[in-house]
Amino acid sequence: MDSVVVKPPAEPKSPETRAVDPVWTKIREAAQQAAAAEPVLAGTLHATILSQSRFEGALSYHLARLVGTTEVPAALIRQTFDEALNDDPALGYAARADIVAVADRDPACTSHLDPLLWFKGYHALQTYRVAHWLWLRGRRSLAHYLQSRGSALFGLDIHPGAVIGKSIFIDHGTGVVIGETAVVEDGVSMLHGVTLGGTGKERGDRHPKVRRGVLLGA
Repeated sequence: MDSVVVKPPAEPKSPETRAVDPVWTKIREAAQQAAAAEPVLAGTLHATILSQSRFEGALSYHLARLVGTTEVPAALIRQTFDEALNDDPALGYAARADIVAVADRDPACTSHLDPLLWFKGYHALQTYRVAHWLWLRGRRSLAHYLQSRGSALFGLDIHPGAVIGKSIFIDHGTGVVIGETAVVEDGVSMLHGVTLGGTGKERGDRHPKVRRGVLLGA
């Protein structure tokens, strides 16, 4: 599955380079069709997708609008998301692979646009990815902020210290809890209500390890 996801450079240097991104191409095509079919959404689709030059820009713009608050404005959140995505291109690669996973495994997904705009399991996962990037760099207060906002907004509580691979599909996501020392390998699918909780140890490695390709249900 990952072979269909082309890993782009952090900063595309030419239109030719930007074009080698099949996931972004499918998202833009779906956005153009949706804008034509539903004029009420045309402004949102233009701002979020069609006016953006690359996938990472669309992702950071959309998530920042969701996660930002009056006290922590979306503009500042977007700066953090952009910083993470530019510093570590693997975040953008994983975000694309997650979209492909949803499109492949979720019969309710009608296009590659759906996860990016509408699916809160996907939103929570990408918010976690930036929180994890912050966590690894010692910026733990902001990482916890993103965890808290993600939990409040999307109904999933993913600790920024958890290790989660790519090509992850979280269906619906309501009630999903992933603890600090949990490990979720590539290709995992997860239904609502799943808890990867602690074993009772006060410290140290205390959360489950989920191997590649597993389907988890409550």
